[in-house]
Order: sequence, then structure tokens, then C-alpha cells
Amino acid sequence: MTQTQAATALYDIPGPRTRKRHFVYGIVSTAVIIALAGWIVYQLFETQQFTSAKWTPFEYKGIQELLLRGLGNTLKAFACAAVLSLALGAVLAVGRLSEHRAVRWLATLVVEFFRAMPVLVMIFFIFVALKVQPLPALVAGLTLYNGSVLAEVFRTGINSVERGQREAAYALGMRKTQVMTFVLAPQAVRAMLPTIISQLVVALKDTSLGYLITYEEFLHAGKLIASNLDYDLPFIPVVMVISPIYIGMCMLLSWFATWVAKRERRSPKTEAVEVAPAEPGTVLPGVH
Repeated sequence: MTQTQAATALYDIPGPRTRKRHFVYGIVSTAVIIALAGWIVYQLFETQQFTSAKWTPFEYKGIQELLLRGLGNTLKAFACAAVLSLALGAVLAVGRLSEHRAVRWLATLVVEFFRAMPVLVMIFFIFVALKVQPLPALVAGLTLYNGSVLAEVFRTGINSVERGQREAAYALGMRKTQVMTFVLAPQAVRAMLPTIISQLVVALKDTSLGYLITYEEFLHAGKLIASNLDYDLPFIPVVMVISPIYIGMCMLLSWFATWVAKRERRSPKTEAVEVAPAEPGTVLPGVH
């Protein structure tokens, strides 16, 4: 079997007419995308979004420092929320996998409650009702929601490991904690990693909710600039500056996840070990 045949063993190889039709589809799709992009650029010029008055603020050192300070506050809130969400998710997942019914029910109640609650409602409740400062209120709301979601991710990932792995570990005399730490969790992490990173990206984007409780994060800094009448309300320029930075941070998280996955595959603990060829053993007495 050739390489082409092996790669297409599950579907028919497209014929000349199908390839021609796909080529036409590609040209039409590309033309539509280019036309849409051209229309957007035209509308931006038509509404005078590229005038110097709207882009002048970004030349001032004070505006640049404001954006950098907001970006730093965003990253600080995300770092705290990410670490605490992972820790809370692990604790709740262990609770949901507990053999004790009371612990399992309590963990399930916590997970289902905070997973169903809107993030903004939790942030506002902690900020207004409990009178917590903006940063702790934002981090707490993000932690409760994302930690509950990650708990389900961890539980599903651990349950996806073959049952034989667990039974073999117990047969060797390992305790439940050892089985979870050394057998189940390492195998589940590789399967869970893309979902974990996706949820962390959600947490990163949700830090923008901090501006609603006066936390001076990145979006809050952009809002201050966009609402400035002295610069002709540069809302679109602010979006065009802030959006690529958010997208870049999310892509950086995805790249980090890919790097970790590749590094784990190259780890000596997960690489295949060469086994020496079998050699004749000592012949037992009386055996010829």
C-alpha cells in the first residue's frame, strides 16, 4: 500500500471533477473573505477612524504608561486566578472522586452551583455585598467559576484512564493517593491539557470584567482613552490596539500548551525504553 493510499484509507480519493469543484469553492471563499475585509477597511476610512486626531493619544508617554499598567494588572489578575482555579479544580475533583458519599455530594453541590452562576454576578456579589477590594473580588469570582469547570475536566480526564491501570496499581499494593498521584494523574494530564488551556484562555478574557468594578485592568485603561473627548472619542483605534494584544496573549497560552505537550512526549519518563534482546539463561540441572 502506498503512502497516499494509506493516508486516504477511510475515504475515497477525490476525482478530477471533485478536485475542480473544490478549487472553485476555494476561489469563491477567498474572494468573499477579501471582499468582506475590503468592505470593513472601507467603512473604517469612511467613518474617519484613521485620522491623526484619533491616533495621537498613543504617542503620549502617559497614555502608554496607562496601557502598560492596565496590561500588568490584567496579567496579575489572570496569574492569581489561574493558579487558584487549578488548585480549586484539583481539590473539587478529588472530592467528586471520593469514596465517601458526604464528601462526594458536597463537592458535587459546590461544582454545580458555581459552574451555573454567571461570573459577573459572582464578581459583583463579592465586590458589593462582601465589600471586597476590586482585585480580590475579580480573582475570587474567576476562581470559583473556572475552578468548578476545571474540576469536571480533571474528573473526566482521570476517569478516562483505562480501568486496568488502576486495578494493576492497587494489585501492587499502592494506596489510593499513590495511585492518583503516580498512575492516573500523569496519564490524564496529557488528555486534559488542551481543555485546561482553553479554560485558562476563558479566564484571561474574563479578566476584562474587572473594569465593571473599577479594577484598573487593560480594558479599563482602553475605556478611559476611548471616552476622551479631547481625542474625538477614539473607540475604534483603542479596539484595534487592545484586541491584537488579547489575541496575542491567548495564542501565547496555546503555544505554551503545545510546547509542554511536546516536552512531555520527549521526557525520559514517557519515552519508550529499549529492551535488551533475550539471552540464553542458566540451564537448570536435569534439563537438556
